[in-house]
Amino acid sequence: MLKTFRGAWLANVQFQQIRLEHRIRGKAPIYCRTIKERLDELNNNDEVYTTRIDIGMPPAKKTSNLRTERLEHVKKLKNDKNLEQLARNHSLDIDLSEARKDWLKSNSPYHKRQIIEHYGIFEHLYGEGYFIPFINLDIQFKLNDDLFLPVCCGNVIKPSEALEYPTVSYESDGASLWTLALTSLDGHLTEGDKEYVHWLVANIPGDAIEKGDTLVEYLRPFPVKGTGYHRYVFVLYKQEGKISYDLDKVNVSSPLKNRTFVTRDWYKQYQDMITPTGLAFFQCDWDDSVKDYFHNTLKMKEPIYEYDFPAPYIRPQEWFPRRKPFNLYMDKYRDPKEINKEYVLRKLKNEDPFKKPPPPLRFPNAHPFPRNMPSWLRLHEKKIRLGWGRVNEI
Repeated sequence: MLKTFRGAWLANVQFQQIRLEHRIRGKAPIYCRTIKERLDELNNNDEVYTTRIDIGMPPAKKTSNLRTERLEHVKKLKNDKNLEQLARNHSLDIDLSEARKDWLKSNSPYHKRQIIEHYGIFEHLYGEGYFIPFINLDIQFKLNDDLFLPVCCGNVIKPSEALEYPTVSYESDGASLWTLALTSLDGHLTEGDKEYVHWLVANIPGDAIEKGDTLVEYLRPFPVKGTGYHRYVFVLYKQEGKISYDLDKVNVSSPLKNRTFVTRDWYKQYQDMITPTGLAFFQCDWDDSVKDYFHNTLKMKEPIYEYDFPAPYIRPQEWFPRRKPFNLYMDKYRDPKEINKEYVLRKLKNEDPFKKPPPPLRFPNAHPFPRNMPSWLRLHEKKIRLGWGRVNEI
């Protein structure tokens, strides 16, 4: 009899799922998957879509032992008593230009790769492809005769600061040929999965951009209002030889649809002849110059996007709401225009254009309230004394 009762009790617990007087949602533990089974299911990714492919140049072969050289350099610095004394006195000056040169030769490509992957640029350009930018791109937009605005890894540049194409320089011998492409990953007006090519120069001898074949003339950034920051990416490709790209030449007066571009498909077509080696990008958001560009240059109405937030959820009214101020609770179910009108009238009730307003209480909370005053009204009067609430925002 005891065994029969115990079995019935276990069945009751398993099928009704009662634990510590609370009913459990979902399946009973005997029917659920284990944590290991669940994790294996979540981590089971298809290798075809998750395998990363390095499409860039291989790293240069090291002619010397870099680790040994760095250890010798550190020992030399530690043995210099003059440097140690300057460091202790906080008077040691460091040449930042030399430090930058050392960084560009050592860890710069790997640091840039981390930033580029953080912004999802490799994924949106090449899908599963990536590369390490071993060549540093020095790109600068000219603001005036003395000021230049550099393009780094994600810095913000306004559309009015990038009206003309920038100056581009990089380390190269005169015998090699290069291709430079500038695309916007977030700016297409009609197809969200495609890009606009803003600049494309091919067959560049060395770093002489002006001597290359300009297939697509430079187009200034025009991020649409309300869409946040757009990514504009410069990619430098090394050519195996002179290439005749199957692209129609695009100038400034060409329609926008002629600039529709997909970097992955374009690279897939010429992947045997070009190799990506350098990358730099900046972010750009709307300013007033974009409106003039849409109206005067593109001859079209400027699109503007706004967030359409859903109406806030208001739960059904209760007969006896507990622990809720009465006036605030009732305001949730009233017309907002009626509430604003009431607050304006209450604000203007004690206003006199010919009299000076009375001075505020020196110690507002020190003045007692009537004992029979409701708690919600007492809180309301405290807010009025302290200058809190919507009445004072009108």
